[in-house]
Amino acid sequence: MPKMKSRRAAVKRFRLTGSGKVRRSKSFGSHILTKKSSKRKRKLRKNDLVAKADHKKVKGMI
Repeated sequence: MPKMKSRRAAVKRFRLTGSGKVRRSKSFGSHILTKKSSKRKRKLRKNDLVAKADHKKVKGMI
């Protein structure tokens, strides 16, 4: 049987950490930044982990 293809959109958005968790970037940080506070914009730069409820779904897409 041939290999399963990964969903290319998911591969661009998610990365696996060394321990097997799924890392994602935060949303709302790309435009209309004038009304957002510096603190909020700084926090949006950081990466976050995918919620446990979505782990299985995201790993299947990667």
